[in-house]
Amino acid sequence: MVVQSPHSLQSSVPTPNNGTKRVQILVKENGSAVTDNVAGQRRASARLQAAKQKAEMELLAKRKLELLNEDVGRSTKKVNVDAEKLTPKLQPAQTVIQQLPEISSLPADPKINKKVAKMVERAAKIAEGLDGTNAPNVAEKSAHMKVKETIRLFNKHYLHFVQEEEKRCGAAKVDKKALKAKKKANRGSVSEADVKAKAKRPDLKAISKMMERNEVLYPEKRIGSIPGIDVGHRFYSRAEMVAVGFHSHWLNGIDYMGQSYKKGEYEHYIFPLAVAIVLSGMYEDDLDNAEDVVYTGQGGHDLTGNKRQIRDQVLERGNLALKNCVDLGVTVRVVRGHECANSYSGKVYTYDGLYKVVHYWAEKGISGFTVFKYRLRRLEGQPTLTTSQVHFTYGRVPQCPSEIRGSNVYWLRLVCEDISGGQEVVPIPATNLVDDPPVAPTGYQYSKSMKFARNIKLPANAAGCDCKGLCWDPKTCACARLNGSDFPYVHRDGGRLIEAKHVVFECGPKCGCDPSCVNRTSQRGLKYRLEVFRTPKKGWAVRSWDFIPAGAPVCEYIGVLTRTEELDNVSENNYIFDIDCLQTMRGLGGRERRQLDASLPMIQNMDKIDEQRSDSVPEFCIDAASIGNVARFINHSCEPNLFIQCVLSAHQDIKLARVMLFAADSIPPLQELTYDYGYALDSVHGPDGKVKKMACYCGAEGCRKRLF
Repeated sequence: MVVQSPHSLQSSVPTPNNGTKRVQILVKENGSAVTDNVAGQRRASARLQAAKQKAEMELLAKRKLELLNEDVGRSTKKVNVDAEKLTPKLQPAQTVIQQLPEISSLPADPKINKKVAKMVERAAKIAEGLDGTNAPNVAEKSAHMKVKETIRLFNKHYLHFVQEEEKRCGAAKVDKKALKAKKKANRGSVSEADVKAKAKRPDLKAISKMMERNEVLYPEKRIGSIPGIDVGHRFYSRAEMVAVGFHSHWLNGIDYMGQSYKKGEYEHYIFPLAVAIVLSGMYEDDLDNAEDVVYTGQGGHDLTGNKRQIRDQVLERGNLALKNCVDLGVTVRVVRGHECANSYSGKVYTYDGLYKVVHYWAEKGISGFTVFKYRLRRLEGQPTLTTSQVHFTYGRVPQCPSEIRGSNVYWLRLVCEDISGGQEVVPIPATNLVDDPPVAPTGYQYSKSMKFARNIKLPANAAGCDCKGLCWDPKTCACARLNGSDFPYVHRDGGRLIEAKHVVFECGPKCGCDPSCVNRTSQRGLKYRLEVFRTPKKGWAVRSWDFIPAGAPVCEYIGVLTRTEELDNVSENNYIFDIDCLQTMRGLGGRERRQLDASLPMIQNMDKIDEQRSDSVPEFCIDAASIGNVARFINHSCEPNLFIQCVLSAHQDIKLARVMLFAADSIPPLQELTYDYGYALDSVHGPDGKVKKMACYCGAEGCRKRLF
């Protein structure tokens, strides 16, 4: 069973470079923590000892670097002084730049030069993290991870433009009120055109931005399969296909290579040449029998959506490109689009593999106009078609736990209808197909709200914004100013986080806005139907019965908030989550730094905080061993689909921030929910000081094969 703790916030953004250098508490196979009391003395845990040593090393390196800079400055000053003695005075018209070649050509003290060179080399190593334990373990990203990160980047751009559109619509509502008043004053002489603006499509603006920045993964078109996109891959919009370079047009069904590609490896081909097609039922003459497809060429149909032909098609562009595929025997990628209420585009597109265009002809279509037909046949040896399987997966998800009872669906065996006992708005069932007889998760008390240790006193509620109803103007909302003068969320899909931040400031108890305010997105509790299920190797796990869009909040990590050092001697504790937001923000302990775009009023001069303290050691943590919520069952993955986000709402003490889990990707139903626990390899030591190892069973392509 994979140990589910100690969790750490520094691994919040899913990237292959995540990893903490802290030594974690060793856990035995039976789940108990290793203890080693010597002569009755209180022993600090290996995790805290290593963290303190780490902090001391970082502090020492920082001070050495400061001394190094001083030494370099003194050495440089000495060289310049010597040069001034040897260099003749320049005329007034001469510039300082003219002195440089003369200085560099002077015979300098070889001892000084050697010392300076060593110091510069040492400084470079420190800056690059190559001076010992800070050396990063950077591995080449897989093609699948590159695809995933590109779509994440697209989602970030997309949500930014969604926010712009929401602002425009909000301003338009205010302008309409002003327009009515102006009309009344001017007796109806003002047109609504004065305030209306044409709506912009955020997805198209997002791919335009990626093209401008050269962020499209595969900008050059290619024949055959695309690295990192396997049969069965699902796109949730046509724009996602454009972002990765799978299909370069967001509207046309046929993607093809033009005459500009007639060079290099393609110089003997005939162009245009088709590379991909989308089957989405846009033409009335299409015939889709899965392995064999009769595809209708492009052009001539009614763009209003009734699928009817209104004019003849012409053998040019995409139609000619498919005809050339017949002549040359070139395969094309086939994507099928289906209705999907969960996707913002209303469809989901599934890659079904490579097809060969075996024949083409022209005929009169159903509406009496000439259409070109192409017969495509799926190549043998590819994975089984998944489009129908996708529909089956969506269709077999139960609507409520009561449907599981007595179900003959093989993967469902209900052991608990609701592990929350009615606390959550949405029931959380538990299923078990592994144990015989099946057992339910036990040994803890479910709680939907945070509990606090006796010695924990939360800060007083912070002053809030003066907004009424909903916060929509970031220029006037005090909470928006804390987030870098903008809101971190968009209203779309019930609230989505645009991108991961150091910390998110939400509206709190003293704010004047309503509970439905967009800046309270993470405070609304569970909204997705989650299920706890038993796995053969990883113990309990969590998946969703609903589609979860990227950036959506999934759940909060709930437990008992306590001081970290008070857990040193607690045994059988496998659910500790360090609240290390401050350490992440400062980049301590090998943590992955994030974009710092908030004002952070409670942390003045953050880099000048008392350096004598062990800031690599989080002062507080969340203990979910005996009290917790569904988050305690979420497993680790080396390539997770969730990330951790610090959130502040009631108060502004970063050390006591709420820990939220957000969707890093668009997550389809029944996919296990995971996040990165943040262990560094060889970071767990036993009482004898030897490194301990534990296997990782996450199953990701980039799995390290070891949890620690």
